[in-house]
Amino acid sequence: MIVREIIPIMANLPKKGKAIILTGPRQVGKTTILKTQFDQNAAVLWLDGDDATIRQRLANAGTSFLKSLVANHSIVVIDEAQRIQDIGLIGKQLIDQIPGIELYITGSSALEISGMTSEPMTGRKWSLQLYPLSFREMVKHHGLIDEVSQVKQRLLYGYYPEIVVENGHKERRLRELSESYLYKDIYAVENIKKSDKFERLLKLLAYQIGQQVSYNELAVSAGLDVSTVERYIDMLEKAFVVFRVPSFQRNKRNELKKSRKIYFTDNGIRNAVIEQWAPVEMRSDAGALWENWIMSERRKLINNEQAKIDMYFWRTIAQQEVDLIEVSSNTLQAVEIKWNTHKKFRVSAAFTNAYPEATTQCITPNNYESFLLEI
Repeated sequence: MIVREIIPIMANLPKKGKAIILTGPRQVGKTTILKTQFDQNAAVLWLDGDDATIRQRLANAGTSFLKSLVANHSIVVIDEAQRIQDIGLIGKQLIDQIPGIELYITGSSALEISGMTSEPMTGRKWSLQLYPLSFREMVKHHGLIDEVSQVKQRLLYGYYPEIVVENGHKERRLRELSESYLYKDIYAVENIKKSDKFERLLKLLAYQIGQQVSYNELAVSAGLDVSTVERYIDMLEKAFVVFRVPSFQRNKRNELKKSRKIYFTDNGIRNAVIEQWAPVEMRSDAGALWENWIMSERRKLINNEQAKIDMYFWRTIAQQEVDLIEVSSNTLQAVEIKWNTHKKFRVSAAFTNAYPEATTQCITPNNYESFLLEI
């Protein structure tokens, strides 16, 4: 079994008066983690939000009903909680009215779960995110040499557990994942039918990883208005399909102020969107695949370390650019991410002149390991 780094984080959080809310894409192992932790434990009450009977029983549930439902159980798991009406109020009642209870809530869609739990459970929750498997988790599982040997496959097929564990039919499995699971919550929440324009926007984003994106240009190309493009991208981010990286600026005149780049949470899903599976060596987008992979893996590392680090990119009006800027409370780091190992790269002098306190490095296929193993 591949050990997930979120498990010790979750185990070490104080449970008294707090619920643990575990969100992340569908099919990344949220339910598996909790079932592994609590398997055969009679003290656990498991409530599945995908079960219509459970949803009906919990609808408008009062405190007395919840107490009778929990009875002698000391641990309550509410799985796929975004399907349950008023889940935030239910969680609040459980925490407030049943002292000593351990409450775990999972959700595959931040579209609903964040809004449902934010206000009612203020001060009563720990929020954690689970992403697809990471480079570091796989290194811990079968060693650095084995994982390094798989990197070109990871650039193509990504890190969804099913894709990593099961042999064969990777392309078909990823197609099924993207079509049957990842957009399910978006379609359900927004009542979007399989819109050609929505899919066109998604493909446009897939072709533009590593590039600045213009909502106006996306709107014209997809045949949508700008506000709809913004709403769809926000939904895709909350459904853990993509993530946005804003531009870094500290009010210097030549810095772009409101630009953004958009990356996919998983390379395999990105390639499934555009149906491109050619080997990395034969691809014109190898550099973009590499940048997306490094950015998503670094993001997983920051998340799994529970580090307070913000990710940006930097660009000037004159188009001088740095791929990644990491900002923490006391450090500023500039990183160039390059696939080509035969050419020498360095961080833009315009940036180092403007921010002489920043550390710099260039990440290539020759030296990436430590960047994805430690903060």
